[in-house]
Amino acid sequence: MDFSLFYFGNDSTAADSGNRYDLVLEGARFADTHDFTAVWTPERHFHAFGGLYPNPAVTGAAVAAVTSRVAIRAGSVVAPLHHPLRIAEEWSVVDNISGGRVGLAFASGWHATDFALRPESYENRREVVLDSVRTVRELWRGEEMEVLDGAGAPQRVRSFPRPVQPELPVWITSAGGVETFRAAGALGAGILTHLLGQDIDDLAGKITAYREAYAARPDADGTSGHVVVMAHTYLDADEDAARALVRDPLTAYLRTSVNLLLGSQAHGSARRVDPAKLRDKDLDFLAARAFDRYYEDGALLGTVPKAARVVERLRGLGVDEIACLIDFGLPAKVVLDGLHTLDELRRISA
Repeated sequence: MDFSLFYFGNDSTAADSGNRYDLVLEGARFADTHDFTAVWTPERHFHAFGGLYPNPAVTGAAVAAVTSRVAIRAGSVVAPLHHPLRIAEEWSVVDNISGGRVGLAFASGWHATDFALRPESYENRREVVLDSVRTVRELWRGEEMEVLDGAGAPQRVRSFPRPVQPELPVWITSAGGVETFRAAGALGAGILTHLLGQDIDDLAGKITAYREAYAARPDADGTSGHVVVMAHTYLDADEDAARALVRDPLTAYLRTSVNLLLGSQAHGSARRVDPAKLRDKDLDFLAARAFDRYYEDGALLGTVPKAARVVERLRGLGVDEIACLIDFGLPAKVVLDGLHTLDELRRISA
């Protein structure tokens, strides 16, 4: 089982550090020297939840500058918000700075408000993201793209600089929909998912669907794809101490997550739950219930033996990598000190 670090911090929880990105950079240095596989940073807009990360190419370049081995990945590029040429250009720069260590998880977008950057892409966002994957891969290989210039004339262009890697490692980000798992498999991409809102047992069937689609590709090469699961992570020698330490920050984190998730469902989902109509005590109740369930069964929280059981369960489902989300509100020093215990889990789970 591979282990990586994943960042999705709330902007308001970063104030305990003199530099809001110290945790990212120091954690990346640790990952680089302790055989972690990758460092992931996401793309988020217009909300404190994840608000430290509006552009993973920028944070990825910073990580590249302070590391030498660990892979540098976008925990999402919201492809419908960007022109494929721009994605290829930005990430080729990071690939060059890092000596060929980048990888991208493409996402269709989470919240309608995000599409203030490109509202015309919202309606067909799920189709756009799959087309973007194909186009960015072609540009990465050096192929031309047909565009219209400022005068309305057709042109054929290539992206520069040329990347170091001849092929771009690609994942598709999924909140749990099985069709996204199948689409990722059909593209020959990896899948990046999480356990917020989906049960571990349900994940097994989705991974099976992904593997089947991956193997059924006309250009299948005998490999089986790559499944990454993001999990909130904090480990301690004492179970009670760990639970007490993470309860308040993780509950607050989940409360914000529930609020945004329900808001995204209100834009086009059959459930159409408007978070503005929920009382604070309702959101508090949902977050508290989510914490209890998630702490016990959906994250790497508590002691190493407890987390090791979760790792083995995920391994049994066919998960290849756990992306450990570490910046959910604990003080930066506590998180960084805890990385040594996480490394113990990584070593015994290898």
